[in-house]
Amino acid sequence: MIEIEEKEKGKEKVEEEIKVVDEREKRLADWVPKTELGKKVRVGEITSIEEVFKENKPILEPEIADALLQLEENIVDVKKTTRVVRAGRKFSFRVAVLVGNRNGYIGLGTAKDAEKWPAVNKATNNAKLNLVKVGRGCGSWECTCNTQHSVPFKVTGKNAAARVTLLPAPRGVGLVAGDNIKDVLRFAGITDVWCKVTGATSTKLNFIRATINALSKTTEMKASNAIVKKMERR
Repeated sequence: MIEIEEKEKGKEKVEEEIKVVDEREKRLADWVPKTELGKKVRVGEITSIEEVFKENKPILEPEIADALLQLEENIVDVKKTTRVVRAGRKFSFRVAVLVGNRNGYIGLGTAKDAEKWPAVNKATNNAKLNLVKVGRGCGSWECTCNTQHSVPFKVTGKNAAARVTLLPAPRGVGLVAGDNIKDVLRFAGITDVWCKVTGATSTKLNFIRATINALSKTTEMKASNAIVKKMERR
């Protein structure tokens, strides 16, 4: 009985993945780019997201991210909000969606709408417009595996009252972090890290934003030659 249930769950997962791929291909087929960057991606002049970040070009169309990356999506926060108007109370949903390719690129988007799923779609598109490149490496002195499994050096990110510090960890340690942060690290392609958090621990969204802020500093900070070598290891 258990084996049958597991097979059914596996079958449903495969069907869902196929549906997502079909929707992505249909969306790209109907895409009419409006920006110069989008037109170059559409005709094949730009074939890598690395080129976009190297030239520091803003991504203004979510289809650009869909065309250059295989992104996964995860709803990380849903809240029902209330606004008082003359006619009474007006309810809406605020949704936060995390996207990533598990290989160095992540993004977080938030949006509001009167209905939940339209808010999810808006937040997903916003997340694709806010992609962040994550520098990975083997920054722990205890590890000499020469693979990109952790952060290359200590980084600290903040958002509101939340503070997140990520420390390089040797291979096999895993993600020593809270559940709210683990999804962000997995989507970024990091498998081993030590994490220290301070601030208002009950504010989930602030911690996620602080973690993304910390990961963004792995490419924003000026690295020494030794750190660059660690980040270039495969």
